Amino acid sequence: MPGAHRPLPRLMFAASDRPEAQEAMAELVTRYGQSSPDEADVVVALGGDGFMLERLHEGLKTRPLPIFGMNRGSVGFLMNDFGLDSLPQRVAHAEQAVIHPLEMTATTVNGETAQGLAINEVSLLRQTRQSAKIRITVDGKVRLDELICDGVMVATPAGSTAYNLSAHGPIIPLEARILALTPISAFRPRRWRGALLPHTARVGFEVLEADKRPVSAVADSLEVRRVHRVEARERRDISLTMLFDAGRSFEERVLAEQFAS
Repeated sequence: MPGAHRPLPRLMFAASDRPEAQEAMAELVTRYGQSSPDEADVVVALGGDGFMLERLHEGLKTRPLPIFGMNRGSVGFLMNDFGLDSLPQRVAHAEQAVIHPLEMTATTVNGETAQGLAINEVSLLRQTRQSAKIRITVDGKVRLDELICDGVMVATPAGSTAYNLSAHGPIIPLEARILALTPISAFRPRRWRGALLPHTARVGFEVLEADKRPVSAVADSLEVRRVHRVEARERRDISLTMLFDAGRSFEERVLAEQFAS
């Protein structure tokens, strides 16, 4: 109906264990009330980026509500600025960013298999002082016969500004449908800087000399020790939604990050 007002969302507040996050939640609940998980339209997450990832993973187990984060932590790239006033209106006019996680399937040297979902990245990391030796395949074809390194990762666009960027990987716009394959301290090939892969790629890692050079595999907070084989692929059938203030979309933040000094 012309002129009809957009209904204000019902909010459920969640906070990290940091004192400033807990205090903020108490103030917000007093002002706006607290919807139950079954009634809420949006989760307002109070904390830092780590807490945002926790809430996104929580949505994988239950009803995946959109999440509007407000920074009450340390790192807040995925968070909006904190503010008490007009919060339902801010959320109602927020811009959406839809992300798709990676699925990791890891097989240990003992033949045990573990699976996990990663919103940021799937990474392989050496466990001892010795460098890892890893063979990399893409869609079943060997692309790098032996990478000697501290580790290697596959990062989503959402995770490209996190660990991937620290390892000198590329920043990827959310809508690019690309994954970043990024080495961590590559020794040989010394000049290999990684690759950009289509989001449909199945990336395989085979740990060479796994007994002598043990490697762990990590999907966000899930770690599997002493792996022999790992596969990572995007789960396009799983969608998670983050909300950002109008004019401060995730795409704008990614673009600004590429010009940061």
